[in-house]
Amino acid sequence: METTGKPLSGHRAVISAGAAGIGRAIADALIEAGAKVAVFDVSQDAVDAMKASHPEAVARVVDVSDRKGVEAFFGEVTEAFGGLDILVNNAGIAGPTAKVEDIDPAAWDATIAINLTGQFDCARMAAPHLKASANGAIINIASVAGRLGYANRTPYAASKWAIVGFTKSLAIEMGADGVRVNAILPGIVEGPRMDGVIQARADAVGTSFDEMRDEYLGKISLRRMVSMEDVASMALFLCSPAGGNISGQALSVCGNVETL
Repeated sequence: METTGKPLSGHRAVISAGAAGIGRAIADALIEAGAKVAVFDVSQDAVDAMKASHPEAVARVVDVSDRKGVEAFFGEVTEAFGGLDILVNNAGIAGPTAKVEDIDPAAWDATIAINLTGQFDCARMAAPHLKASANGAIINIASVAGRLGYANRTPYAASKWAIVGFTKSLAIEMGADGVRVNAILPGIVEGPRMDGVIQARADAVGTSFDEMRDEYLGKISLRRMVSMEDVASMALFLCSPAGGNISGQALSVCGNVETL
């Protein structure tokens, strides 16, 4: 790897759902640190915005639950980049908000397919290239819902707990090849997506948005949400040489969410 003062100079990264939200914040941070970045996302508008801001990056419209599409994307990127050093598994959806008996099984299936199976497929495609890297790293985006119970959000919580188990198992499996695997557990991340989650939960229990927001903040030790840039800073550290001996960890970036 090159050493030019940028910690990721010469590194090659793929980020799922990397054209908007947390994924875009991570992409921006990795590009600033010198990495060559390829992202895919389901939103054409987000992909277009990514191309406009970072014309040097690879950006494509791909649904993480489309296995053939994911395989084609990784084939294109690894051929163009000549390999891969970093995978950030960021794609995910909030899933339904309802009691378990009221959840449409199709909504459960979609949540697991995108949040969990999508990470498996990306890791499966990336693994041979990461093993050949001198600084191979996988970062799986989970959630504090992957360490806490979350009533009325069972599909989401189940998928995020599974990501933590996937992370810890994969860290053991790939450790002998020098690949580090960690999970980041964001807490309540400010922005439109979290506003939607709060509103859905408020509707489910019959209260107002403001009351539900106050309830969420009251369960955080620091009494504030975190930013997408907070999560990106952790991702940058974990995939850089500075995080070279950190693996198998599930690290919360949450202000210490005490309960959900």
